[in-house]
Amino acid sequence: MKNVFNTPAAFLSALLFLGHGSLQAAAPAASASSATTPAPAASSATSTAAAIPETLHPALFLVGDSIMKTGTPPGNFGPYGMGYEIIPLFDAKKIHVYNEGAGGRSSRGYIEEGLWAKVLARMQPGDYAIMMFGHNDAANSANYPDRTTVQGSGDNAKEIDSPVKPGTKETVHTYGWYLRQYVNDAKAKGVTLIVCSPVPRNQWVDGKVKRGFDGYAQWAADAAKASGAPFLDLNTITANKYDALGQDVTYDYFADTQHPTKAGAILNAHSVIEGLRQLKDMPLAQDLLPDAPAAASASAAPAKP
Repeated sequence: MKNVFNTPAAFLSALLFLGHGSLQAAAPAASASSATTPAPAASSATSTAAAIPETLHPALFLVGDSIMKTGTPPGNFGPYGMGYEIIPLFDAKKIHVYNEGAGGRSSRGYIEEGLWAKVLARMQPGDYAIMMFGHNDAANSANYPDRTTVQGSGDNAKEIDSPVKPGTKETVHTYGWYLRQYVNDAKAKGVTLIVCSPVPRNQWVDGKVKRGFDGYAQWAADAAKASGAPFLDLNTITANKYDALGQDVTYDYFADTQHPTKAGAILNAHSVIEGLRQLKDMPLAQDLLPDAPAAASASAAPAKP
């Protein structure tokens, strides 16, 4: 076979060409800028991102952790985020949907790492956001030491030694406090943010899926009510679906205890659509495709080997 890389320069040029193509296909990297605020009011969260991605409006931003966005389309193997399955259920001629979920983050970490500021910078009046956190709020990890929030939905807080800025103190608020912050920030931009309770894990008690998410589902509801935000009780809607399927069948909807497979992502996406259609006076529901979620129902069952 003829050697097409007959000089070092030719070989380097080929590498640069391939690298350029992969960079073009990659998603924009998350900003590491800070967006913390002293109180849950319309905040001064600012972005230090070098560039704001082009965003078409009206827009719907999907905000959350790996339950919202993980895996790579088409998602036939391993964990998969429901955001990928929410996007095709909306009419692209009416609204542009952006999946801004980030794996490993909590309601606090998503703000403190500057990810929320980056989304805020792209928002315009009339946009929407759907937000779900809770899966990572109870514990830190080696990669994400800034996750834990105080349990509850009140204004109580605690001071800790900063896990990311040695020698400094940091105030950590309740899970509900951070959710209210998102709502207030969005309102200040003229954006409607919809709060969701976290979908269940693959945990069962006496043949029924465990509900409530250790209090986080109720705290999400409390935060939505306190801030005047629309609320989707995804924990209950999705739990009803899993109970109807049964524990043995539901096993194939999860890659592990926490992360859904593609089938689970589709089921969660359908729960979002079901919840939206139950809300009163929710214009966003008018942007759904007429047959959503029925359009994806045929692919909801787990694929068999």
